Formats: sequence, structure tokens, C-alpha cells
Amino acid sequence: MYIVISKNATFAGIRKTTLTINMAQDLFTHPDYYKIDDLLTDEHKLIRDTVRAWIKKEVSPNIEQWAQDCEFPKHLVPQMGELGVFGPTIPVEYGGGGLDYISYGLMMQEIERSDSGMRSTASVQGSLVMYPIYAYGNEEQRKKYLPKLASGEWLGCFGLTEPDSGSDPGSMITNIKDAGDHVILNGAKMWISNAPFAQIAVVWAKDEQGEIRGLVVERGMEGFTTPEIHGKWSLRASCTGELVFDNVKVPKENILPNVKGLKGPLGCLTKARYGIAWGALGAAMDCYDSALRYSLQRSQFGKPIGGFQLQQKKLAEMITEITKGQLLVWRLGTLMNEGKATPQQVSMAKRNSCEIALQIAREARQMHGGMGITGEYSIMRHMMNLESVVTYEGTHDIHLLITGMDVTGINAFK
Repeated sequence: MYIVISKNATFAGIRKTTLTINMAQDLFTHPDYYKIDDLLTDEHKLIRDTVRAWIKKEVSPNIEQWAQDCEFPKHLVPQMGELGVFGPTIPVEYGGGGLDYISYGLMMQEIERSDSGMRSTASVQGSLVMYPIYAYGNEEQRKKYLPKLASGEWLGCFGLTEPDSGSDPGSMITNIKDAGDHVILNGAKMWISNAPFAQIAVVWAKDEQGEIRGLVVERGMEGFTTPEIHGKWSLRASCTGELVFDNVKVPKENILPNVKGLKGPLGCLTKARYGIAWGALGAAMDCYDSALRYSLQRSQFGKPIGGFQLQQKKLAEMITEITKGQLLVWRLGTLMNEGKATPQQVSMAKRNSCEIALQIAREARQMHGGMGITGEYSIMRHMMNLESVVTYEGTHDIHLLITGMDVTGINAFK
């Protein structure tokens, strides 16, 4: 399914879910200090506002409780499919939305404004599972998997990181060996979003010639297990697990035929990092919005704390960094639509958004005082989530080196 763009768009198609947990009110107001909305089309704004309304209705009232309980709200997955946030840039014929990259970015911004784990669910599904099947798969694979992933009937995950292979994916040891009409897959992947509930996994492994290949592993294949990772202090409303392969027989028709080498998984990561660049900015906006509102409501020494110089300094720096980030991702989205964006430009935006979001969350937490560590406000949850977002899909330091290599021409990785 995909979002139907019309002037009379409603939410009637979204399944209503009745929940009995605490219903918090979402008072978010979108910050737009430089009138960036003027750069968006009516379609962009309708898409953003549609997702925002769904977030306010279905996610915001319950997300704090889900995070406290370390519960993944899997009942929302079909709703997210119906909303069109899974693979929005994938062509309509495969179940995607056929939308542009600014639309995709705005969707991720709105979802992560509620919670980074919720955005992880969406961006993994679209950028790390659907995109490689579409870009690197054949027509049979596209028709078999993409419609079910787009609708949310199936959830997917992406297997690249290993227990001993993170920033250096080329050192992976997961491997496949030829066995006639199938291959034998052995190895393990670690820190995999969606893994415990995923019906399929797009897995990257080395063949007998040492080349990295992508293949689709389906739940139910003998020897394939997805143990859940427990004890997380971050992304608690997201499901995270391992992928374990013990002599798994994978049919050769499940191998993605149109890519070999690291350019396969790295191409997927570029798409996902683009979504994070918008998404982390959404978390920053939520923290700023909460801090601004709190500063006008909380009084000390006879006046609102927003009237004190140090608090105004914090708010001024927050909105400045958010505005710079908004302009950065909008321009990046324009380049993506034109096919001109480079992986290095995406890398810069991912790093910048994560860095400013973390800093804004920390300052907002201070402005909320003791209330900032409670579940009554989103701040502490955003802080914990962003500690993962700044690390996964390229750490802050790795992205610095990507930019450094791009501007100097010298590889500092080795």
C-alpha cells in the first residue's frame, strides 16, 4: 500500500487500536524558524502531516510505556504498511509509494520525532530490506517479497554486523559454500533490528572466492535462529536480536544476482543513513519543543525560567542547530531526487543530525530539571535512543573519517 495523495485525505483507512495503558497527550508544534515549509510541495506537507497525525494518535500516547516495558509494538507494523512508510521510494508496482526522497525523509523525521526505535523499524524495512531486493534482485524476487514487506504483512531485517565485525564489514566471517542447487550458510550477525519478529533477512556473506554476496534467508529454514538481545537501555521499544546460521540450506534462487562485493551492503546503508539524517532531526525537534514549552510553564524566582539568560541561550542554540540541520537535509533530499547525492554527502548529514540531536537532548534534559529523567517527558528516552543512533550504520568517528578522506583524498582507515 502507499499514501493516496488527495486534498481530502483522511485516516479512515488506518485500523484503530484500543489500548489500556497510559494515554499521554502529544502537544508537539513543528519548529520552522527559516520558513522551510515554503520549500516543500503541497504533497510533501500532506504526507508529513498524515504521518504526524498517525503518530500523535497511535504512537505518542503509548510510547513511554512501551519503552518502560521494553515492548515492541508489533501490532503497529501492518498500520505502518497501510500508512505507506515501508519503502516509500519503491515503485508502486511492487507495493511501494513511488514517492521522492524528500517525502521519505519527512516520514522518517515524523516517526523518529516519536521514537528512534519506531523509525528504525521503518527504515530497516524500506532501506535495508526492500531496497536491496529491488536494486540487486531479479523480477521474481521483487514480486515475491516486496509487496508483503510494503504492506507490513512481513517484517524484514538486514544482516551485516557481526560479533567481531562492525565498522570493518569486509572482515566478516559469515560464509556460503556451494552445494548444488543451494548454498550452505554458516555464521552469525549481531545487533540486528527487527530480527526476533522478521519473516526474512537480507544477509551478507562471503562465497568460496571471498566475494561478498547478498541472499534472502527465510524464517523456518532449518538451522536459522533469531535470539533476542535483552538488557538494552536504548531503543527499548525496538526489537533487536542476533541472526545465527548453522548449516542453513538456502536455495540459489534466493541469492541477489545483481551485486557482488561491499558496494552491495554499503549502497543499502547510504539509503538508510539518509533516513537517519532526517529522523534524528525529528528527535531533536521533539526535545526542543518540549524544552521551549516547559521553559514557559515552569516558574522560579517569580518568573518563567524561559526568561533567564542561560535558558534562552540553550533554546537559541537548539533552534539554530535544528534550522541548519533542516536546510542540510532538504538540500540533500533535492540532490537525492536529482541522482546527484554522494555517499559522502549522506554521511555528513547523518553525523551532523545525530550529533546535534544528542546535544539538544542533553541540554533539554537539564532544562527540565528532575522531571527530565522521568517518563512524563520524552527527553531521557530520546537521549538513550540517540546513543544507539549515533553508533549504528556508521559511528560518529567513522563518518568523520569518511568526510576527511573525501576532502583530502587520503584514506585514514588503514
